[in-house]
Amino acid sequence: MRPTMYGNNANKYAVIHTESVAEEASPHKLIQMLMSGFLMRVNTAKGAMQRQDYQEKSIQISKAVGIVGGLIDGLDLEKGGEISANLNSLYDYINSRLFQASAENNVEILDEVSHLMREVQSAWNAIPEMYQ
Repeated sequence: MRPTMYGNNANKYAVIHTESVAEEASPHKLIQMLMSGFLMRVNTAKGAMQRQDYQEKSIQISKAVGIVGGLIDGLDLEKGGEISANLNSLYDYINSRLFQASAENNVEILDEVSHLMREVQSAWNAIPEMYQ
């Protein structure tokens, strides 16, 4: 019983810590956090899929889809022009592939979407501080 109690306390601390960091973060940092969270969720879903823990897989993929929704919501399609439109299409594709990965229990698709997000994340992280 105790390990669960400590686990719950650690989870509560992690949520509070994340919320406080998010409140103080710049928009640039928030996008970085979303991308990192996405990669963490997809990796956890991949592990759950490999263990045949389909409930956990579904939970993690649902959270990843929600994060992509947050990334889509953050796009300014009017001011962002072609870059925002391309990201919007990519994020739609990623969500489509996540649903397919979940339906087929396909680890390779999770690897694909992780690779795509890491590419976007790498470009995002390369933005000079003066433009953040």
